[in-house]
Amino acid sequence: MFEVKGVTKRYGKVIANDNISFDVKDGEIAVLLGPNGAGKSTIIKCIAGLLRFEGEIRLCGHPNKSLEAKALLGYIPEMPAVYDLLTVGEHMEFIARAYQMTDWKPYADELLARLELTDKRDKLGKELSKGMQQKVSICCALLHRPRVVIFDEPMVGLDPHAIKELKEIFLELKRAGASVLISTHMLDSVEDYWDVAHIMMNGSFAATKFNRPDEEGEKTLEELFFDITEGSGAAR
Repeated sequence: MFEVKGVTKRYGKVIANDNISFDVKDGEIAVLLGPNGAGKSTIIKCIAGLLRFEGEIRLCGHPNKSLEAKALLGYIPEMPAVYDLLTVGEHMEFIARAYQMTDWKPYADELLARLELTDKRDKLGKELSKGMQQKVSICCALLHRPRVVIFDEPMVGLDPHAIKELKEIFLELKRAGASVLISTHMLDSVEDYWDVAHIMMNGSFAATKFNRPDEEGEKTLEELFFDITEGSGAAR
């Protein structure tokens, strides 16, 4: 699991994340919902150790910037960042060497096949479309079988087959006991997969909803989302 406690991130006088606290348990899929600029990507970058922040973040009990935590983390950024002069196959080998993996090739082949990259194995990063780069980013993040997996807008640019496979990967990670966090503004992309949803507005959590049989009178996630993001967003 991972825990976020009282995290605040400032850019000068601008507060991008305001005292955020939540956790994602083993075998749980949490989603961050909110319009662009709500602070979703900022808190994800804090969790991934890419930004300085006030507060505390721990992955499986380890401080998030420690080597122990980084070895357990898989991070798929909103904008894929592949190496221009490495082939798809070399990206996988680079990750395997970085994590000192052995016997990694069968799983690498499986990931590439699932995301229809097998025939792109010898293509350079700079020769790939954005959608293909996103697929490579996903494969690289999953190769070392992380215990904490963070997806930032993972569906953007993916073709229908890749979206179908990624949704199945969400469920496989959950069944394997991983802690999964998905940031998105596309409600329909996660509607059948989430356990808990946090709706963000203006750098903080406006509401949290658990996925359970709807009680009489309880708003659906979609209704709650639009009430907050398009309505008054008053007392929740």
